Amino acid sequence: MTWLEAVLIAIVEGITEFLPISSTGHMIITEELLGVEHTAFTKLFTVGIQLGAIAAVVILYWKRFFLPLRNGTEAWQFYGKLLLAVAPALVSGFFLAEWIDLMLENSWTVGVTLILGGFVLLFIDGVFKDGQINDEKKIQFTQALWIGCWQCLALIPGVSRSAASIIGGMQQKLTRALAAEFSFFLAVPTMVAATGYKFLKGYDQLQPEHLTLFLLGNVVAFVVAILTITLFIGFLQRKGFRFFGYYRIVVGSLLLIALATGIVG
Repeated sequence: MTWLEAVLIAIVEGITEFLPISSTGHMIITEELLGVEHTAFTKLFTVGIQLGAIAAVVILYWKRFFLPLRNGTEAWQFYGKLLLAVAPALVSGFFLAEWIDLMLENSWTVGVTLILGGFVLLFIDGVFKDGQINDEKKIQFTQALWIGCWQCLALIPGVSRSAASIIGGMQQKLTRALAAEFSFFLAVPTMVAATGYKFLKGYDQLQPEHLTLFLLGNVVAFVVAILTITLFIGFLQRKGFRFFGYYRIVVGSLLLIALATGIVG
């Protein structure tokens, strides 16, 4: 992997991680278009640069993450909800790790799930339009757990962790804006766990030059993710999910056509 390829993949990660369009799917597409070889390092890189995106959430919402520490009860409830919500994905991801790795190598799966998820987003605003909970403190522990169960759908490449958890939040009566914010919060323990697990399994395959690429990728992903998160909430409140639905259908269709015609392998 070259420096330019690392930067381009990190830009894609920063843009797509918190949008309901599948960051994993887009990084796979980007790697295919760039001709990046699928190696143990490239797999580790695409997971590792999520740390930059995580840092963007923590910085933008630092008050929500750190101020509760002043109040024991509030901190227990906030962090408790996140831990409960992340549990289903951690358990499922642990037992399905090998299957997930195999799916990550199948671009056909990404194309199909992008399209199917796109059709879901076209109609989701009308299905869950009566969101009433607009404050994270009002989210119940059972609701957090259900949102975490929805997030498990994102173990299938191309589904989108953001889309699954936001839709799960709306299904649990959260407003679109709060569902998106809780999805951001939930991304932190989810991606820290996923990244940590991958590093523990593959750190021995890292070379000194890989560390430079990791640092570069995380910095780029961090900057781009801050811009994306800042713009996304306002866009979602005004426009809803329909635009992202059409986008997913177009991208998924183009990917399937490119695979069928041999443009990408």
